[in-house]
Amino acid sequence: MGVVGAGQLARMMGDAAHGAGVILTVLASSPEDSAVETADVTMLGSPDDAQSLDELASRVDVVTFDHELVNLDQIAALETRGVVVRPGARALRFAVDKGHQRRIFDAAGIPLPRFIVVTSSSDPMLKGFLDSVGPPVLKASRGGYDGRGVLFPQSRVEVIAMIDELSTTTSVVVEERLNLRGELALVVVRGVHGEYASYPLVSTVQSKGMCVEVRFPAGVDESTALEANRLGRKIATLVGAVGVLAIEFFVSDRGLVVNEIALRPHNTGHWTIEGARTSQFTNHLLAVSGRALESTETIVASAVMVNVVGADEPGSIEGARQIAGAHVHDYGKLWRPGRKLGHVTVVGDDARSTHVTAWESARAYGTGTRET
Repeated sequence: MGVVGAGQLARMMGDAAHGAGVILTVLASSPEDSAVETADVTMLGSPDDAQSLDELASRVDVVTFDHELVNLDQIAALETRGVVVRPGARALRFAVDKGHQRRIFDAAGIPLPRFIVVTSSSDPMLKGFLDSVGPPVLKASRGGYDGRGVLFPQSRVEVIAMIDELSTTTSVVVEERLNLRGELALVVVRGVHGEYASYPLVSTVQSKGMCVEVRFPAGVDESTALEANRLGRKIATLVGAVGVLAIEFFVSDRGLVVNEIALRPHNTGHWTIEGARTSQFTNHLLAVSGRALESTETIVASAVMVNVVGADEPGSIEGARQIAGAHVHDYGKLWRPGRKLGHVTVVGDDARSTHVTAWESARAYGTGTRET
């Protein structure tokens, strides 16, 4: 298995690889990248360098991804030459290009915020759309993640200025702001022949565009869970996903609305390492290597995962590990304020106590985010 990228997702694929019968090679941009420590083989190169991709493809049976910051034309060229790439360029485009995703999802009847896609602030649709929705959310169609490339202008003047800034490199999704009742996430897995499995729906807490906490169970009614899974299956089939697909939902006055998707293991599925019979990482590797999916059944009553984002001063990993019941996952990164350094998961029988313990460990670790 070859992984384009060597961040924390590839690192956790490396942790799962041998159990899944996989030999893992990562394409890293630096010897200090997170996944270098767990991979069997490391190649140095850029994810958007055709020669590096060619060399990776020549060494492995199948190529998969740690992130979406790739050149789709280069990925498509690999497939044209017969390289097995999962997910392929057609599927990846839904995560790489938010404008494309929004247009196709809208045509398929998938619930979305109202939106338009523009290439400049002089687009003739813009004024009428802004008049109807008020201050919007702006999203770079390409290149944004973890809150980057997502802007919240407060005035029409700011809207114009921000679109002008973003549109120098990408088209811009202009989207209505919803009154949110909450946020949910669904992680599903799809095999090469369309086999489908899903992990339970979870609730998420965001801060500054970044997920800071994931809670299982989600605490929603059965109809909401059924609707999320209906949409999950529909989206997985529509995009042609192979491997893990994660869907972030807004809970709005109109019900569930799709916020974002990712075609790779996802932050909102990290809890499955301790909380499910088979983790998202193992199932991703099984799916993209063409083998049968394994059980997504939960093995705990409650799980809370807290992301550790660097505070102004570093904390103590050892202090975090000393908290009884805390499973501390360090990503091997140098501390920096605002940097995602790791995560803590706590599982148990009581949702409140798992929440308290997870945050106690995360604070000891040195997270800069605040408990909710």
